[in-house]
Formats: sequence, C-alpha cells, structure tokens
Amino acid sequence: MKSAVFFDIDGTLWNYDKYIPESTKLAIKKLRENGHLAFICSGRARSFINDPDLLGMGFDGIVCACGCHIEIDEKVIFQKIIDKDLVKKTLEMIRSYGFRPILEGPKNIYMDNDEFGFEDGFGNILRRDVGKHLISIGDNYGEWVINKMSCATEVEPEKRMECFDRLSDDYAIIVHDENICELVPAGHNKATGMLKACELVGINPENTYAIGDSENDLDMLAAANVGIAMGNGTDRAKATADYVTTDFDKDGIYNALKHFGLI
Repeated sequence: MKSAVFFDIDGTLWNYDKYIPESTKLAIKKLRENGHLAFICSGRARSFINDPDLLGMGFDGIVCACGCHIEIDEKVIFQKIIDKDLVKKTLEMIRSYGFRPILEGPKNIYMDNDEFGFEDGFGNILRRDVGKHLISIGDNYGEWVINKMSCATEVEPEKRMECFDRLSDDYAIIVHDENICELVPAGHNKATGMLKACELVGINPENTYAIGDSENDLDMLAAANVGIAMGNGTDRAKATADYVTTDFDKDGIYNALKHFGLI
C-alpha cells in the first residue's frame, strides 16, 4: 500500500551546516523505490529551499512556508500570499514592540541589514544560502510577496505576550523560544499543507508519516497517522509523536523508515 512520508528539513534531513547523512539519502532512495512518496514539509519559504544536494534527493513534492506553499512534481498547486496592507500593519506593530522581522516569500526573503547585522548568526545563514534573493524590506517597501514571517523577539516577556495577543486574530504564532517566533497566516500550518498534498495526489491520510524535530512540526506530527520525532528533537516534539527515532546524524531517518517497514 502506497504511503506518503513528510520530512522536516532543519534538524531532520540536515543541520544548518547543510550536512545530510548518507543513510538519509539512502533511506529516501529506498523509500521511493518501494513505491512510496517523499515530501519535504518545512517551515522554510520556497525561496529558502534551493540547495541542489537537498533537492537532488528526489522528493515528489514540497510543502513549505508552514503549509502556505505546495508544489507537486515542480508545479505550484497551492499558494497563500499575505495581503500587502496586512504586512504593512504587521510590520508597524511588531517593530513598535522591538521585534526584528524577516519576510518570507516564494521568490525572495526580505531582511534589513540594520536589524540583522553581520554578527547575527541567522542573518548570515540567509546571506549564505539565499544570495540575490535576499533583499531589503525597506528598499522594496510595499512590494513584498510573502507567505509568512519570522521575528527575533528579544524583548521583555510582557511586551512579547502583548504583541502576540494583538497578532493572534491574523496569525498562528509559533514560539520557538524567547528569542524567535514565526507568524503564519491563521488557518495554515504544516498539517494543513500535508493533508492538502495528500488530497491532491490521492493518498489516504491513514497512510501518512511525518518526521520532524521542533515546534513548527507539532501540528503535522499530530495530524499524520504516524508522527515520528527525531532523537535530537524538542521535548514537545517527542511528546506529540507516536515514535521517537535516533538523532538525525545517527541514522534517525533510516532507522525510522526501517522500523515501520517502509524500507
């Protein structure tokens, strides 16, 4: 029986140094040879998924931007773009609280260097990996095409929570820690994207597996028939999952797919 397996990227398929274990490459190759489908299911926007080694593993589709962008066989079949007036309103609000925003779209990532200087680790990852598609928020004011946002939120807890409360009508807020959050259009997450992709390719949700490690994976780990957390995952990811495999760099993907008889 054909199944679909949905893989998070960071902390699952690779780390931020873009190291992909050979066992992971072999596992996905065997998975597809056995007639199953393999999907990326990432919080990253499509513009931030461009590495040839990652894409060269042969995925059947990409669910990204926390369910706001879906591609099947390299064709975009679903897209949620945030209204530009809402983006303007959101930027004004979150900056008034001291948040530093990154706008994430299918073609470009928008970031201002005065907010993410060259001492900022994540800003430097974006500079390394997005290249010419990393452009200024301010220099392109009002011209953004985005699916979601991320924010650095190093402010007092009371201010952070007040801002989150004001955002909650328009966004699902994924809090990774006291310094980072994601703002995803309300009603969208990795689970909605996963289920939409299954509908489009004719896979019964009872034949789904999701593999992830962090806070933005919780919805898909809960919604899949089998949710699998990486051994290096957060406590909440492990608690939500049905099964915990080994760390990503200790054959975690291979061991999980082998455990469930998919390879």
